[in-house]
Amino acid sequence: MSQQGAEDWWQKLYEDPEAGPEPDPGDTLDHRFRSAVVVVTDAPPARPPEPVPLPGQRQSAPAPAAADPDLTAPDPKVPPTRRPAGPGAAAGADPRAGAGADVPAPPSDPRRAGPTGYALGDVTVPPEPPVSEWETPRAEEPPAAEAEPVPVPVPEQAPVPEQAPAPAPESAPDGRRPEVRHLGDRAPTYAAEPGSLPVADPADLDRQIPDTVLEGARHGTYTLRAASVRGDSARYRGEARRDFLLTARFGTGDDALVLVALAGGDRAAPGAREAAAEVCHGVASAIGRSQERLAADIRSGRRDALRSGLQRLTDRGYGRLRARAAELGLAEEDYTAGLRGLLLPVDPQCRTRVCFGTGAGGLFRLRAGQWQDLEPGSEPREPAPEDPAYGGFRFRASVARPGDTLLLCSGGLADPMREAALLPAALAARWSEPEPPGLAAFLADTQLRLKGYADDRTAAAVWEA
Repeated sequence: MSQQGAEDWWQKLYEDPEAGPEPDPGDTLDHRFRSAVVVVTDAPPARPPEPVPLPGQRQSAPAPAAADPDLTAPDPKVPPTRRPAGPGAAAGADPRAGAGADVPAPPSDPRRAGPTGYALGDVTVPPEPPVSEWETPRAEEPPAAEAEPVPVPVPEQAPVPEQAPAPAPESAPDGRRPEVRHLGDRAPTYAAEPGSLPVADPADLDRQIPDTVLEGARHGTYTLRAASVRGDSARYRGEARRDFLLTARFGTGDDALVLVALAGGDRAAPGAREAAAEVCHGVASAIGRSQERLAADIRSGRRDALRSGLQRLTDRGYGRLRARAAELGLAEEDYTAGLRGLLLPVDPQCRTRVCFGTGAGGLFRLRAGQWQDLEPGSEPREPAPEDPAYGGFRFRASVARPGDTLLLCSGGLADPMREAALLPAALAARWSEPEPPGLAAFLADTQLRLKGYADDRTAAAVWEA
């Protein structure tokens, strides 16, 4: 609405003589008031007191008694004949404020009171207790308790939630997800929130890497949550996140496949970030081109064909990494990353889940409240010379059961899952609820901090209905 339109509306509302022609005398606010009184009570309606002119009104201009009959109709429980006619009423006081009380004149601010009933009408509202910004009612939408006038001047308010989280993370009486700053009795070395930003190259801003990536989906019988978070050490040092996360859906209908590919490299390697992104893109592109055949193999249960095909795709991806390292003049171990991939059919009739990868990372399954490491002892102590990712190819195809939760993660999360009992116990308690966590809750879960584990964390979890 333009400023001129707002002024015209204001003038017409308060019957400014210069605002235009007079309203139809057959349709006045007094007439509306008398009609409303007849509807709500059998007693003869009493003429309301004359309103106090608001700022900007001329004293000689007659002002309407009320603009909204819903807000000015008398309470059926209080007959009009019992309303006080003392000095307060003669001065334009609120007739609904209570019997026998002298009520001061309404404030001049039309948003607080006045004959129009705008916002809270003629109700004089005392100061309210402080509430959170999410519970403050908007002026144009009064609470339901104020739609019908009542003798009590303060509208009923919803209970204010607890402002501060409970100090004990294991107790949440109101059912909310508890806030856990860190696990264990020793706080991590670095702060929980991001510190310095990485240095940007003005000539190569396309390579700017966000601190956190969050993704989610629901297909068939499963719910997917995925996140990649910069580690505490990189946040403190102002270094970019080296882990990489890619999620994609190839195809349409029941033949479609959902791919989650994640990769993470050694934080001391200069090309870890670029290598992680390149290997994920290369493998994902090849899977997208072979989507129809892969989907048919998954539905038919041809595990040998799946294993050999995915291993070829993975080997080609690492072959490109070796070639790229030579172009950059880097050693192969400085331009590599551990890879994990997860293939999820969209078809609700197919519950086969296919996991593959090589190098650092992990695959875990939460079943009946207990974690199972599906890659026990998979990480060799010494690098394998034929594989720059430091590990052989891993493949697993299994049929998911209702209630299972599958967790695929990079080395930054796989290490504490295997080495620190507090983390898997906390995640098992959080993820055993009937409904999967939302995106924000999943992000908080993946950031449960432990002293001694400050690397990037990338994880994808699948909840089976």
